[in-house]
Amino acid sequence: MIILAALLAYILGSVPFGYLTSKYLWGVDITKKGSGNIGATNVYRNLGPYPGAITALGDVGKGMLAVYIGSLLAGERGALVASFFVVIGHAYSIFLKFHGGKIVATTFGVLIMTSIKVTVVVFFIWLTVMLISRYVSLGSIVCGLSIPLIMLLFGLDWSYVYLGIFLAVMIFYRHRDNIKRLLSGTENKIGTRKKG
Repeated sequence: MIILAALLAYILGSVPFGYLTSKYLWGVDITKKGSGNIGATNVYRNLGPYPGAITALGDVGKGMLAVYIGSLLAGERGALVASFFVVIGHAYSIFLKFHGGKIVATTFGVLIMTSIKVTVVVFFIWLTVMLISRYVSLGSIVCGLSIPLIMLLFGLDWSYVYLGIFLAVMIFYRHRDNIKRLLSGTENKIGTRKKG
């Protein structure tokens, strides 16, 4: 059941909502626009708020669904394993030749199913940093790095703290190009409809 939970979570995580939304509802290959990323930020910048919102909701939803299915199959252990693999699926989608998104929305889906308190605090950190800096990517990086610390603060079991460390490392790694642009001063700010 654990293996099945991991497999289903990976496949579910691999579903590229940004690509599907852009391609089949708006007739655009989002992998050839802006940064080429399939996430909500790049979809929003190139196609507008509605496609961006659909993408975000899809990516959050698949994170939640994967954890829920994992819990049905194998209890808490299944949910935890699914949390890892749905994020891996989103980052390295089997449907996109192992390319994918930057996992922030799917991470929020996982966090919602793990701890609402942690989710609220991490979301507040993301929103605050984003609004002050006007960089979506900076908000994502800072909130990602805060996840294990917030989990520790709320006394979550160490198995979840390890999950939080994994999510933090993955978010940081997936934003490495954004970090380079932030350091060089070429990163796009909120409202810019070009690179993601």
